[in-house]
Amino acid sequence: MKQTLKLGTLAAACLIACAPVIAADTAAKPTAGATNAGAASKQLNQLADEYWDAQARFDPVSAGESGDNRFPDQIGMSIAPKNRAHQFALYKGYLKRLHAIRRDGLAQRDQTSYDILDYELKTALRFEPFPEHLLPLNQMDALPVTLANYSSGQQAQSLATVKDYQAYLSRLNQLGPWIDQAIANMREGMKRGIVQPKAIMESALPQFRQLVADKAEDSIYYTPVKNFPTGFSDADKKKLTAAYRSTIAGKLNPALKRLADFIEHDYLPACRTSTGWSALPQGMDWYLARVASQTTTDLQPEQIHQIGLREVARIQGEFARIGPKMGYNGPAAGLPVWVSEQAKYKPFKTEGEIIDVYRNLNTQLQAKLPVLFSLRPKTPLDLRLEPELSRATASDHYTPPAVDGSRPGVFWSVVNDPKQYGSTGMVTLFLHEGQPGHHFHIALMQELGLPNFRKFGGNNAFTEGWALYAETLGKEMGLFDKPEDYFGHLNDEMLRAVRLVVDTGMHAKGWTREQSIQYMRETLGYTEADARNATERYMAWPAQALGYKIGALKIQELRARAEQALGPKFSLPKFHEIVLGEGTLPLALLEKKVDRWIAESK
Repeated sequence: MKQTLKLGTLAAACLIACAPVIAADTAAKPTAGATNAGAASKQLNQLADEYWDAQARFDPVSAGESGDNRFPDQIGMSIAPKNRAHQFALYKGYLKRLHAIRRDGLAQRDQTSYDILDYELKTALRFEPFPEHLLPLNQMDALPVTLANYSSGQQAQSLATVKDYQAYLSRLNQLGPWIDQAIANMREGMKRGIVQPKAIMESALPQFRQLVADKAEDSIYYTPVKNFPTGFSDADKKKLTAAYRSTIAGKLNPALKRLADFIEHDYLPACRTSTGWSALPQGMDWYLARVASQTTTDLQPEQIHQIGLREVARIQGEFARIGPKMGYNGPAAGLPVWVSEQAKYKPFKTEGEIIDVYRNLNTQLQAKLPVLFSLRPKTPLDLRLEPELSRATASDHYTPPAVDGSRPGVFWSVVNDPKQYGSTGMVTLFLHEGQPGHHFHIALMQELGLPNFRKFGGNNAFTEGWALYAETLGKEMGLFDKPEDYFGHLNDEMLRAVRLVVDTGMHAKGWTREQSIQYMRETLGYTEADARNATERYMAWPAQALGYKIGALKIQELRARAEQALGPKFSLPKFHEIVLGEGTLPLALLEKKVDRWIAESK
């Protein structure tokens, strides 16, 4: 992995190099202050690197998703109780060491690293009382499914060399023991009343059944063997084929069958009929920890619920204004359903036509974005169709570039049936998942010389908040001039507002799954199936959906504050540089940074 000089070290080096020369024949000596600052910076950066290394080894699959692919042959065993306990012990030690460093002796950028590390460690330790490991999988998030999707070689795990194939095979060999640990954890959860809702496990079961193959050659995990790169020798192909067949038939398939049988015959009958997280032991405190983590705020569920209701009402007001321009004169809440029924908004016949629209949009943005951004990533953005292998269960998404430059940032467009692909949301989707959304934030983080824990880590409120804020820039760039494109933006914004209502409704206010489904059908015009799938996502990932809107609203609030305070001195490119220029920040730190910039600019 490419090594970068930490900015705090660089600052200390400058202090030493620039110290005044006392006499022509006397070597300049660093001041005590500079020496202390350098020592503190070195301590901090060493601690930060240890922290991230521990994170990456604890969960190497998530680290790889973030661009740190140092451990492609490991899956980690983060769900094992002893490993989890060890990780919390590390966090406590890191926090103690961090607090022994004098923050006021650090350069400004290192102080930010200090504050982020302090925030992350305290947040992680807040989860120690809650047995997340007893809920190791659901319909949205399961390691066997993640590794199955990697078999295409187009996701976060590369399959281009013999070494890559060996690394993936190593992970498949470790998946059986992981599955057995997951089953043991779920059995413990059954004893303690810590189980998933039955509805989401009924949705998950078909996924796990599908992973079980009659023979190794039929397994999705065997896909790499069917797609050997042309440069592989016959000897390598023969050796790898035998190894994959042996591992899948002898170890993996039996483990996958054990998992599917356990879920169907043991776990599902023990699952709970309740909906929200608050139904679990310590459930409300557990949910509050998740809310704080996902929003990086101290907002309470009721406050977030009310924000959601206000945003829903505001956006419906916009629906009432834009509907007649599209030829719709019914009630505002009915606009999404009406749009979904109009053939003119489903104009595509082939997936190639769809990706061409995104490519044309990308070309437009390359001309428009320099006006709004002085700080832009050097790493290119590629546009690709989601592989058929994972298309049925995927949604449009972005994957970060590889830190070694071997893979660009990628916007993945998921097209299952081109004739049913709606055109109204394409502009806002690309602004979010492509540029200037995730690509400008995540690719840029790898280019800023940040410590690894900041380069590869982050939080949901900033990451998704920035991408949702980026959608709003379409209006300034003239990309929402067509009413249907502006509707697409509003409709996506409505989804994020509705999430605030249903997530807090289910997990803190006693809403049932059916109440959430009905609310989503009424406000978003969803079919019953779409509303059910979305509701079950929020059931499986409590509070995850809160970060989008809370983060975007904070960035919009800070921009408005800066515009009002600075008047003609306000620069939008500079504001964006301030927001993006140090990578991901908890929202409170972002607010302090913007306020500091406002004061300095005055």
